[in-house]
Amino acid sequence: VQLVESGGGLVQPGGSLRLSCVVSGFTFGNLHMSWHRQAPGKERELVAVIWRPSGWVNYADSVKGRFTISTDNARNTVYLQMNSLNPEDTAVYYCKAQRITWPQSEYWGQGTQVTVAS
Repeated sequence: VQLVESGGGLVQPGGSLRLSCVVSGFTFGNLHMSWHRQAPGKERELVAVIWRPSGWVNYADSVKGRFTISTDNARNTVYLQMNSLNPEDTAVYYCKAQRITWPQSEYWGQGTQVTVAS
């Protein structure tokens, strides 16, 4: 399973970015998909997750109402739309896939840097 993220960059406070993660090597619909982030000096944290096959989503409290996770099954892609960004959102963002059935293996992308600064 390979995950390739894109869409990171530098944005001003209050701005928006959309991250993309393209998945290959496994049936996309049989993967739970999530976004995580890691800021300098901090542990990696869950930002948003979409559970399969239900499509139920969950967000970290710090991003609720600002970030939206979504999928495009035709493109094997998961997105993270990030609005109203603030400097505390600065981090490397990682996409993760997890098989919904045993052995529930996990796969990570290489990460994409998001910097919120004026």
